[in-house]
Parts: sequence; C-alpha cells; structure tokens
Amino acid sequence: MKNTIGIICLCVFLGGCAKPTPALNIINDVADALGGKARIQQLKTLTIEGEGEAPNLGQNITPDAPLPIWKVSAFHRTVDLATLRTRVHQVRTAQFLFAGDLEQKLDQGIDGEFGYNVGADGMVNRTAASVVRDRRIDALQHPIVLIRAALDPKAKVENLRQFNDTEQVDITTAWGDAVTLTLDRATKTPMRASSMSENPNLGDVAIETSFGEYETVNGLKMPKHLSTKIDKYPQFDLRVTRNAVDSDNADLAAPAEVKNLSVPPTAAITVTAKEVGKGIWWLAGSGNHRSILFEFADHLVLFEAPLNEARTKAVIDTARTLRPEKPLTHVIVSHHHFDHSGGLRAAVAEGLTVITYRDNVSLFKELVARRHSLVPDALEKNPKPLKIEPVDDETTLKDNVMEVRLYHLKENPREGTNLFAYVPRDRMIIQADMYDSSWIRHPWGDNFAYNAGLRKLNIATDVPVHGEIQTYDEVLKTIASKKSSD
Repeated sequence: MKNTIGIICLCVFLGGCAKPTPALNIINDVADALGGKARIQQLKTLTIEGEGEAPNLGQNITPDAPLPIWKVSAFHRTVDLATLRTRVHQVRTAQFLFAGDLEQKLDQGIDGEFGYNVGADGMVNRTAASVVRDRRIDALQHPIVLIRAALDPKAKVENLRQFNDTEQVDITTAWGDAVTLTLDRATKTPMRASSMSENPNLGDVAIETSFGEYETVNGLKMPKHLSTKIDKYPQFDLRVTRNAVDSDNADLAAPAEVKNLSVPPTAAITVTAKEVGKGIWWLAGSGNHRSILFEFADHLVLFEAPLNEARTKAVIDTARTLRPEKPLTHVIVSHHHFDHSGGLRAAVAEGLTVITYRDNVSLFKELVARRHSLVPDALEKNPKPLKIEPVDDETTLKDNVMEVRLYHLKENPREGTNLFAYVPRDRMIIQADMYDSSWIRHPWGDNFAYNAGLRKLNIATDVPVHGEIQTYDEVLKTIASKKSSD
C-alpha cells in the first residue's frame, strides 16, 4: 500500500513538473507579446466598438460581381472571457436595392448552451445549438479572447508548425471548438485565426479573421482592424473605434425567459400541390420558397430547387407522386442566389439535368464539385456528375402537351443571371425575385413590365417562387403603390 501511494505521488509530482510542449510555449510567448500571461488571465471582460461593412453572401448581381454591402454604423460586442458569454448589438443599413427594411437593429447573445435573439419589439427567441457554436467561434476569433481560452488548463494546444515568417498552432478550447492561430514568427503577434465550418451551399469552408493595426490599451495589444471571410468571400470588415477591458458592467447572462424556451425544433417541411393550369402545379407549403412543376408528354420538369437539400428533396418527392408514371428529368434553376440554388446539389444527387442561364454554369460546376465532408449531404455520399443545359437569351421547352418559354431577365438592377418562364397557353408567368406580393417595397418593380413588354408577353397570371399567386393587374397595382426604395 505504501509503495502504491508513493508511486501515485511521484506520478503527480512528475506530471506537475512536466515541461510545457513547444506548442504551449508559443501560446505563452504570444501572451507575453500581447501584454503578459498573468494580465490576460486576470481579465474579466473585453468590449469592442466600431463600424464597418458586412457583405451579403450569395446575393450579388452575378456570380463574379462584388457582394452587396450592409453598412454597419454601430457595432458593440462584450465578451465574458471566463465563460464566453457574449452580447452583440449592431445597426446596419442596406447599401443595395432591398425589398425589406433598409435599416436593421440586431441584438444577439450566447450564454453557455443558450443562444438568443432579441427583436425590435423586445421579444426573445432561442437559437439552435449550431448558432451558439458559430457565435462562440466568432467571439474566439480575437487575439485576447483566443489566447485567454488557450491558457485554460482544459484546452488542448498542439501541432506547432512553421511557414517562412509565420507559425501556426491548433487550439481546441474547453468548449470543444477548434481554432488555428497564425502568428508572426519574429514578434509572436497574432495575424489571423481560422476555424472550419459547414455552409449549405459552399460545404466545407474556413472562417478566418485577420488582425491588423494593433494599439495598446491598458497595457494590452489589441487590433483595431478585424477582417473576416468565409472561404474566399468577405464576411465582415470591422474598424474598431474603442477597445476596452473590464469596463463594461452589462449583465451578459441570457434573459431569464430564454432558459424556459426549448431549442427550436427542426422546422417541419410540408409541400402542398395546387394545380394552377392543366399539367402545371404550384408546390408551396411551409416557408416562402415555392417550386412549379410542368407535365410534358413523357416527362416532368421542375422550376426551382430552392433553399437547401431538405426543401428540394421534399419538393422532388412530392413532384414524383403527381404523375408517377412519368420521370422527373430536369430542373430549371432560376438564378444563382444562394436561397434559390441551395437545392442544386440535391437535384444533381437525384439525377436531374439542370437548366439555367449561361452565366451560372461556372459557379454551379464549382458548387457541385465542392466537398461537404463535415456535414455530408446526398451528393457527398453518392457523387454524381453535373448534367447542365445552359440558356443564352431564350429557349423553348415544347412537345404536343406543354410549351414553356424561358427568358433571360433583362436590365434588372439586382438580378443579372435570372431566368423566368412563360406558358403561352395559360398566359402564365413563373418567376423568382422579380416580384413578391409580401415585399414592403418594389425598387426594381418597373423591370417586371419592361421585360413583359420586351418579350411581347400577354400575361394573365403571376405564379411566383415567393409570395402568392395574383393576376397581372394585381401585380402592377401593387408595384405602383410600393415601388419606392426610400
């Protein structure tokens, strides 16, 4: 017994005296470069205030065009460094044509397992667990927050490597989040931090924040410029006007009502089928993304694979029940915006041939080829080649049962790669993002009538991807009353 106790004590002593690993030594060096390990470990809160630009991912006019910008006029984030409780307030204004509220005020936070949003009316909603993780990663992509987390005895620091003038080290925090830190090899100053994440359209992506323009505040070095990107796309460029530590006394605990709310369940997907013309069905149901099904003599064609894999798969399954004796062979993807191309990979996995405007082809090839290994989708599990038929200015799908004309939307200030459909037999237009009856303004509304006139269409009915079915007269009346972008 005495020998056993002695061995245990010796192991504890040796473990306590074990030398730090080279990776952990680097973290200590970085802490010293930022103001000292002890100083960082004593901090309670970090507050960042500033302004900047937040690009709107997946909503540019064409796939290669610059992303539209939200101008962030006020940004305030406070982080509890011991618990990673975080509260963010933000005011942003659309610098692009937008059919919703041009100014948005965001109030968001996390507290342990609880994530929440506070609406303009004061109503509090709990977020999904994935949102909590994303916000925690966002908070960790700051030198002080990340080094404080890396110094936690429960954190894991490993895989030190060197690249020319830089060094990298992998950090797994006590919360289980993996972040890679890149630092200047000579000064040990953090240069950037990155984490891998899943994007429904882009698949496996690196979320990376670069740090620049360091200043000294209360003996600590902190960046005044933080620039975040998702993969190759910019996400947020923040110019810091105020860095502060231990100066914000705000209560970062989640609102009491949040803890009485359950994690929101995965929304049930329902697809309803309404026949709006002979052999034409409007596939609506849950949400505000609809699809339209056309019946030809020996096959079916779907208009739009929207939102994500789950929605598009449900739409495809429903479409196949309407005329089960005829194969569903094609899907028309109206344009490249991520909420409209979100089901592209699901459609390819189902063996459908994609019809789209020519300028979408390069992006769609890239999206189909990307890896989705973090959250494998159907195409990742069972790869299939992309079959695609590009449309130039117009084309017609026609047999002795159905005629559908496809046109490129011209001169639209927001939609550069959009295809819309017209069924001459029913005088029916099928469109996405040209018009939505629920929009609060229609800043590009005049373009609807312009394209109808340009193509010499005699429209009676609008069957939309967003909004409700209306007569063409109702569409024009609504546009005339709400077309202002002010």
